[in-house]
Amino acid sequence: MGRGSGFGKAILFGEHFVVHGVPGIVSAIDLTVDAEVKRNGKGISVRDERKGSKGYTERKKTQQQESIKRMLETMEINLEKISLEIWLGGNLPVFSGIGASAASSVAIARAIAEEFEMSLPDERINEIAYEAEKAYAGTPSGIDNTAATYGGLIWFRKNLSGGPNTIERLNIKEPVEIIIGNTGVVADTKKMVAGVAERKKKNPKKYDPLFKEAERLAFEARKALEEQFDLRKVGKLMNENHRLLQEVEVSCKELDYLVNSAREQGAFGAKLTGGGGGGCMVALTPGKELQDAVAATMEKEGFKVLRTKIGIQKI
Repeated sequence: MGRGSGFGKAILFGEHFVVHGVPGIVSAIDLTVDAEVKRNGKGISVRDERKGSKGYTERKKTQQQESIKRMLETMEINLEKISLEIWLGGNLPVFSGIGASAASSVAIARAIAEEFEMSLPDERINEIAYEAEKAYAGTPSGIDNTAATYGGLIWFRKNLSGGPNTIERLNIKEPVEIIIGNTGVVADTKKMVAGVAERKKKNPKKYDPLFKEAERLAFEARKALEEQFDLRKVGKLMNENHRLLQEVEVSCKELDYLVNSAREQGAFGAKLTGGGGGGCMVALTPGKELQDAVAATMEKEGFKVLRTKIGIQKI
């Protein structure tokens, strides 16, 4: 039996913009998808015991099957000659926006590699997971699977020419508390990514300046995190990033509601995280007291909330 794990994530800066070559900042969180794989029976069966948003597993089932097929083809494993039983679990909930699909792709790739006695470095696991992510996102940036594979806080830039992506580990003074609030709306990442690309192509006069602004924010945020450790400034930049995401039409009323709620309760900054159209938001809440206060307000209204940190190195 092969086993593997992949990290969940929170994108702090750059979702959607990273697909088009704008740099982004992503942090793995201390929650994982765990997978077990063994050769047995006929065909490929998946037992998904992850907890999370109602309807998520059912909505993603077809994409999950395609992702596993892509994964096996990339690993050069003959689909006609194997049979696999795949189990998925772990403590990362299946919420849209926190990298659940990428985490599962990394976990399954690692488990398959172990079952077939392949000694694969993280770089190769990341490549395999990226191919699997195409089933969920259409044209993924690669930022989700990179965080799921390596952990930590990462500066990411997609190479639009087909060469290696820029992946740099960022180091900050200390881990910082965040909350991730789930709208409960299961989002279609592939649809959201395609929608931004289509609107950008049709209306470059509007979209090109927004993408330039997103790039500026990413560089300012990196400096604020690494050099200055100015969390107030990071929060302000997160707020600006959310405004840009509203401009490119990937937010929704549920996300905006939670973002505003977090800010009203004292969060340094808040924005949607991930593909948008539902899913999750992230709020910067340094210190456990502020983290609990922001989270408790959302939980009283029935929303699911994760308390975690950014800047945690690989566990």
